[in-house]
Amino acid sequence: MKSAKLRRVSWLSWIVIVVGAIYFLAPLVGTFEYSLTALRDQYSFAAYERAFADPRFVQSFGYSMLLALATIVCSILLIVPTAYWVHLYVPQIRPLVEGITLLPFVVPAIVLVFGFIKIYSRPLEIMNIPLVPPLLSTIESTNIVLIAGYTVLSLPYMYRAVDNGLRAIDVRRLTEAAQSLGAGWGTILFRIILPNLRTALLSGALLTFAIVVGELTLATFLGIPAFGPYLQQLGQHKAYEPAALAIVSFLLTWVALVLISIVTRGNAGSAAGSH
Repeated sequence: MKSAKLRRVSWLSWIVIVVGAIYFLAPLVGTFEYSLTALRDQYSFAAYERAFADPRFVQSFGYSMLLALATIVCSILLIVPTAYWVHLYVPQIRPLVEGITLLPFVVPAIVLVFGFIKIYSRPLEIMNIPLVPPLLSTIESTNIVLIAGYTVLSLPYMYRAVDNGLRAIDVRRLTEAAQSLGAGWGTILFRIILPNLRTALLSGALLTFAIVVGELTLATFLGIPAFGPYLQQLGQHKAYEPAALAIVSFLLTWVALVLISIVTRGNAGSAAGSH
């Protein structure tokens, strides 16, 4: 009787997996087939060739990659020390910190960007004394505001990745061992904690990269020539090239996932060997 129940559960699991795979893959297959029909009555990669030949594609994608790298660095510098401090000294406020990191799910990006425009489009002043010129007055300072916004949007993903990584290691024992050897806080954080969070940081970095590259609202309203606004503008005038670039973006994400899986497997193997 138990074996029959197990077989029934196994069949139900396979049904759920197959239905989920169809639901996930069918739009991708349709998009890929559509991207191949740029030439009438034949399949070709003409849409991909035209998309890659557009200089705006290289510029916008490279721009978004730089923004993504800057956002990843800012997120790591902000979240890792914060999560480490919470785990080590005040674990009782972890629910509060988790709730704060979930605020980007509650506050839409459109509200965030209008707040940026309202506050940073005029000089920052105290007692009617201007201290800082408008941050949205130059492209360089606007990039800083945009990276700050991307850091906020990536909080739920990066924080959970770092938090799970810290839960997987003995933070207190590692800290005490390092302190007993005379290590300072900088050495502990950058030479002990960060290397042990390599896999967690890679996972968070991948999610952050995907958010930044595909984000549309912040970049559009702040007037930044990023990849998201480029895709949106391209879709208004052309049909096949946006589908081709969507498939390319999806493939890049899966390549990153495979790389993370390889790194994770390597870390797991080395950890098992050390025991």
